Amino acid sequence: MIGSGLAGLAAAVRFRKEGWDDFLVLERGHHVGGTWRDNTYPGAACDVPSHLYSYSFALNPNWTRSFSVQSEIQDYIIDVARRYKVYGKHVFGCEVLSARWIDGSARWELETSRGRFTADVLVGAFGALCEPSLPDIRGIDSFEGHVFHSSRWDGGVDLTDKRVAVIGTGASGIQIVPAIAGKVAELDVYQRTAAWILPRLDRRYSTPERLAHQYFPHYQRLLRGAIYWAHEAQAIGLAKYPRLMKPVELLARMKLRREVPDPALRRRLTPDYGIGCKRILISNNYYPAFLRDDVSLITSGISEIRENSIVTADGEVRETDAIVLATGFHVTDSPTYRRIHGKDGRSLGEVFDDVGRQCYKGTAIANFPNMFLLVGPNTGLGHNSMIYMIESQVNYVVDAIATMERGRIRSVEVREQAQEGFRKVLQRKLSRSVWNTGGCSSWYLDKHGANTTMWPDFSFEFRRITRRFDEDAYHISTEEPS
Repeated sequence: MIGSGLAGLAAAVRFRKEGWDDFLVLERGHHVGGTWRDNTYPGAACDVPSHLYSYSFALNPNWTRSFSVQSEIQDYIIDVARRYKVYGKHVFGCEVLSARWIDGSARWELETSRGRFTADVLVGAFGALCEPSLPDIRGIDSFEGHVFHSSRWDGGVDLTDKRVAVIGTGASGIQIVPAIAGKVAELDVYQRTAAWILPRLDRRYSTPERLAHQYFPHYQRLLRGAIYWAHEAQAIGLAKYPRLMKPVELLARMKLRREVPDPALRRRLTPDYGIGCKRILISNNYYPAFLRDDVSLITSGISEIRENSIVTADGEVRETDAIVLATGFHVTDSPTYRRIHGKDGRSLGEVFDDVGRQCYKGTAIANFPNMFLLVGPNTGLGHNSMIYMIESQVNYVVDAIATMERGRIRSVEVREQAQEGFRKVLQRKLSRSVWNTGGCSSWYLDKHGANTTMWPDFSFEFRRITRRFDEDAYHISTEEPS
């Protein structure tokens, strides 16, 4: 398995429960956690309610808030790894440099920073939000101050009383801005596209609530179920009937009007696309940050970066001491794709360049036998918890491996016809979703312009189609290797 974030850890725990011991998790970091290990920027927190952002097999009665902060989530992940005794199955500090399918032996050969490994089955759990996307801005290499991506926050840099630029106003940007506003001397926020923002219904749990979570697990499970179904209903507007998103957009507009009294500033913070087309964000303190005299919203665009300043498209030069890049991740073009080579020698990146990110049930890809992805193409959600999708995929992968063991199967490879049929169904559903009709360009789209990121249906429908491994969709080889 490549990666030990929430997906890799879920699979490792499940493998242990199945009684399987012949597996390893190769993790380039030095701890479990993935995204929640790496993103330590000020204000980092989850936008999915705490009770829903946990494994179904390991509910956490110790959440302190309705929306948990990064450190609390990372502590939970570490606790799960310890509780289910999977640390011993990890090789930390182990970066996968290449993985190649060897047809003659029906195995994967992996070259890593810790040596060579072979495997009968390869599980890619390297995630979608792990490879920082760095902007190609003229002169950025000449900047003499500190520059770092939000997911590589440099805790050794004291931003107090410095002139700081935050480039990007996505999910991480809107958390960082209010967290450092008032602590830095001046804060310039560079916005390319405004985001729709809804209220963050966050609060601390009272002592009676926490005791109920701890001593009455059935109550916590009922609460989790209620939160799940409330969020699941949002799929109706996002994926099926975008016009139903209008009341949600009205709520966002009312929030913006109430929190930003200046009409000119409000216009610049108002998106020009339908709500839901890009990721909907939640915050109670982002808009108010712009009411401060030491915080400026810059929408002109960046022309170049000089040794100690940023020059905007309108010619203005703004002195800057430090730059925070809240510019997102390589989601549809992960560099890891270039390191995984299928049976014809082509890398996953080359295949995706050619035909797009086609993937069967977000998990299997033609030309890549005995390989399964977790959090693969078209498994992203705009309305519910990704952990639900992860556990659904783990069910599928576990049943696939169990099927291979029972039938003494040498290799399984999804049929191109099955993959293409699944792609057509997905794109037909996506064609009427808000992600395709909302009038925006987003990181959900791949280089071919297709939405290969979002799941265009209810999450329980994804669980239904991944409940069992469907052998008839695969080429099955049972012959023994020579």
